[in-house]
Amino acid sequence: MLLHCVSVKKKKNRSDVIRPIASLPGLSIMASMQKRLQKELLALQSDPPPGMTLNERSVQNTITEWLIDMEGAPGTLYEGEKFQLLFKFSSRYPFDSPQVMFTGENIPVHPHVYSNGHICLSILTEDWSPALSVQSVCLSIISMLSSCKEKRRPPDNSFYVKTCNKNPKKTKWWYHDDTC
Repeated sequence: MLLHCVSVKKKKNRSDVIRPIASLPGLSIMASMQKRLQKELLALQSDPPPGMTLNERSVQNTITEWLIDMEGAPGTLYEGEKFQLLFKFSSRYPFDSPQVMFTGENIPVHPHVYSNGHICLSILTEDWSPALSVQSVCLSIISMLSSCKEKRRPPDNSFYVKTCNKNPKKTKWWYHDDTC
C-alpha cells in the first residue's frame, strides 16, 4: 500500500488579478468568510472536540490563522502525546478548504502524515464541502490518528518532503489507502 502524492502547480485564473477595491466583488465574500470564522471560533471555544484546545494567542491578531493544540486520544498509539495543528483560511472560506497541517516540534508519526506536517486526508482537498467546519476537520484528524495500528511515516516521505510545495493544498493527492 504505497501512498503516492504528486505536486501540481495551480494555474493563475482571473480571480488572481489585482483590481481596485471599489471593483472587488469579493468584499461580500470576505465579510461572509469573517462571519463564518467568528461563528466557528465561538463554537470551538465553547465546545471543542475532545483533546483539542484553541491556542487563544493565535487569533489575537488575525482571524485567518489558527493554532489548535491537540492531545492524543486515550487508549490510542498517541495517548498523552501533544501536537499542534495550523489552520489557514483564504478569503474564499468556506467554499475553499482551509490549509491544515501539523506544525511545531512534534509531528505525529502516521502513515498519512508527512514529517513536514502535511496531512493526506481527502476532506482537506477534493472531498471538502462548505458544510464541513474546523470542528469536523479536527474530529476527522483525531479519528485518523486514533485508528492507526502502527506508527510509521508514509513510504514516500523523504522524496515528498524534499520536492513538495510548502502549501499542502498544492499537492495532488492520490487517495487509495483506507486501512488506517
